Amino acid sequence: MNNGSSTTDFILLGFSDWPQLERIISVLVLIFYVVILVGNTMIILVSHLDPKLHTPMYFFLSNLSFLDLCHTTSVIPQMLANVWGPEKSISQVRCMLQSSIVLNLGATECLLLAVMAYDRYAAVCQPLHYTVIMHPRLCHRMVITSWLGAVGCSLSISLLTFSLPRCGHQEFDNFFCEIIGFIKIACTYSKVLEVVFLVLSVVFLLVPLSAILISYGVITRAVMRIKSATRWQKLLNTCGSHITVVTLFYGAIMSLYMKPQNNSIQNEGKFIALLYMIVIPSLNPLIYSLRNKDVKNAVKKILRVKTWSAK
Repeated sequence: MNNGSSTTDFILLGFSDWPQLERIISVLVLIFYVVILVGNTMIILVSHLDPKLHTPMYFFLSNLSFLDLCHTTSVIPQMLANVWGPEKSISQVRCMLQSSIVLNLGATECLLLAVMAYDRYAAVCQPLHYTVIMHPRLCHRMVITSWLGAVGCSLSISLLTFSLPRCGHQEFDNFFCEIIGFIKIACTYSKVLEVVFLVLSVVFLLVPLSAILISYGVITRAVMRIKSATRWQKLLNTCGSHITVVTLFYGAIMSLYMKPQNNSIQNEGKFIALLYMIVIPSLNPLIYSLRNKDVKNAVKKILRVKTWSAK
């Protein structure tokens, strides 16, 4: 059998099993998307406009916000168009591009969160040498490595996956195109793809998570040596936001991809994917701004300046 999908668009089923719920979900998704656009754009602008925030932590945070903007924008507009439009289709090229971008940005976020954990380790455990350790050149190199390394991961898996014959299967039981969806509709089994997927999953998921846990293990051990409530409060202010984001992100990722892929939990996976792509990116700016006085003061200063200029 040849690849019967060569001239036909793919179908994104989304939440079509619940037509009434689908409309409600789409409205909520639109609201969250607006929050994501406003909140993450604010973080990027504040980090660049306020000289006090020209530090490694806010440099990494602005990259995380930009990543969240790209991640949600690659999925949400197409999802809303399918829900509110007459069709639920997406072209082959756009579907393949979307799945590659989602995989690339997910892998990048894993690496970037590990880089941010190292930054927190240097800030807490090496405060006197922090500016020497986390110099701007190193920060830029770590961010560039995160982005480029994830590109290599997504390209290798995508090329292998897209080469699999689909035998006319065109439907994705999800609201966006993802690599696992392409594997499910393939009519052949690829041992090479399975091995590559396993290796890259370990490299881009478990290795960064292990690095994060080790970093915070060392931080906790260092702080416990000093019996000071003030130092514990400083640790919470320094690392609390990042720990919260890591917990939400990895909790959603592992719930989504570490479970056996079968039809009985497919619907549950859709809602977890919504949490991962919509709720978490909208919470990131709130988590960092609400727990951080520097961000709140910078926002107030910028708003005050805009108010005076308007007058």
